Amino acid sequence: MTHDLDPNGLIDHLVYGTSDLDGAVARIEEATGVRPAEGGRHIGKGTRNYLLALSDTAYLEVIGLDADNPPEPEVSVPFGVDGLDADRLLTWAIHPGDIDGTIVKCRRYGADHGKLHPMSRDDGKGNELQWQLTVADPMPFDGLAPFLIDWGDTPHPAASGIPRAELTSFEITSPDAETLGKLYADLRLAQRPVDGPVGMRATISGPKGSIEL
Repeated sequence: MTHDLDPNGLIDHLVYGTSDLDGAVARIEEATGVRPAEGGRHIGKGTRNYLLALSDTAYLEVIGLDADNPPEPEVSVPFGVDGLDADRLLTWAIHPGDIDGTIVKCRRYGADHGKLHPMSRDDGKGNELQWQLTVADPMPFDGLAPFLIDWGDTPHPAASGIPRAELTSFEITSPDAETLGKLYADLRLAQRPVDGPVGMRATISGPKGSIEL
């Protein structure tokens, strides 16, 4: 990962939602020369994902519906993937050292992510990975305010030997860029949103070339 995009090492992952998971993975591989690795299924949630490391502590999550794993009754599909009208970056996550304090800090700027919730997925090798993250629906600032994650004793996915590319740009636009910028600064994030419609753009580069998501 380009150092000045995340000098404090807080970015955990970017979430790219797609209605065609296999197609999205193929496009990324074709453009970059690096194929994201299958991550696993979110049992009972209705989704599965592929992962691409961006550093030792950050990765790209490509997430879509899992036809063989329907969501349980009354369970919301993660990140509203079931309602996507186009493939796009949906949100992003950070892993602060003091996650409880960061939850409180985010609320000062109107970014209430709710409480920490336990999550898990099958890694496809018979292992269940567990972690905690904040979940809010709707997502604060339309997903532009990063949610928070704590991996606990689970090894970070980016350090598990998955294929690796590089995050060479990460840009954010918001109709409330001033407030969002103050939040980012307080969280020690390098990103500085600019005025515009809600949007995130990331460029991922590999040995073959780059792709903008």
